Amino acid sequence: MEALNLRLNTYIDSWMGPRDPRVRGWLLLDNYPPTFAFTIMYLLIVWMGPKYMNNRQPFSCRRILVVYNLALTLLSLYMFYELVTAVWQGGYNFFCQDTHSAGAADDKMIHVLWWYYFSKLIEFMDTFFFILRKNNHQITFLHVYHHATMLNIWWFVMNWVPCGHSYFGATFNSFIHVLMYSYYGLSAIPAMRPYLWWKKYITQGQLVQFVMTMIQTSCAVVWPCGFPMGWLYFQISYMITLIIFFVNFYIKTYRSHRGLRKKDYRNGNNMSVNGHMNGTAPAETIKHRKTRAD
Repeated sequence: MEALNLRLNTYIDSWMGPRDPRVRGWLLLDNYPPTFAFTIMYLLIVWMGPKYMNNRQPFSCRRILVVYNLALTLLSLYMFYELVTAVWQGGYNFFCQDTHSAGAADDKMIHVLWWYYFSKLIEFMDTFFFILRKNNHQITFLHVYHHATMLNIWWFVMNWVPCGHSYFGATFNSFIHVLMYSYYGLSAIPAMRPYLWWKKYITQGQLVQFVMTMIQTSCAVVWPCGFPMGWLYFQISYMITLIIFFVNFYIKTYRSHRGLRKKDYRNGNNMSVNGHMNGTAPAETIKHRKTRAD
């Protein structure tokens, strides 16, 4: 295994250039195979899990979902706070920020971005809960693509550009995840579901995040400051794919359902009566029809 790691590291370093020495020896960062292996295991579970659960009763997971989503809400809030304070402490520039220009603030940024990378491994549990609850309609291509790619992308980010201009997308995403995981934590409590109205706006916030990240990344191309150009072009390309997939998700999830509700109303079928739909709370009905974007 050590020979494989050495050979692979030599190849990656010859392709990517020298790594940032500030993350040498950090958990999961020295060698790529563990991150790649976790991703392969994730994809295998996504493929085999629904088959395994096919003839079995779904698990409720209600209590653990509350704890899980609360924990990710708190972790996202911690990362958002630490990222914002590091940006403020280091006087980070919105238009372009190099990776060796803010001293102690860069070190703080690197530490919190490691947690951001590690959180992408924890978030694989999102999909596993879908499988256990037999919510297979929520395991979309977008969902799997986003989860599988983020962990791998951030392994490379942490090894080569673990601070500087890499801060913006992680900061915005951490804020969105505070809203998203708090929503899903509360939605696991049946009594709270009628009061949860902001799911649609989470998807809109994600789209704003991708557009703003692409704009902010493009600024460093127009006004360079030493941050590696290859990373900037890759970031822009990846944001474009997410914008395309999320726009498609948004149209299918919300626009088509709006048309369906209008059709039902014209046919004399008023689906909402005193906040319930045929004896089912609105959020309980919607969860079978709306897929989760992230």
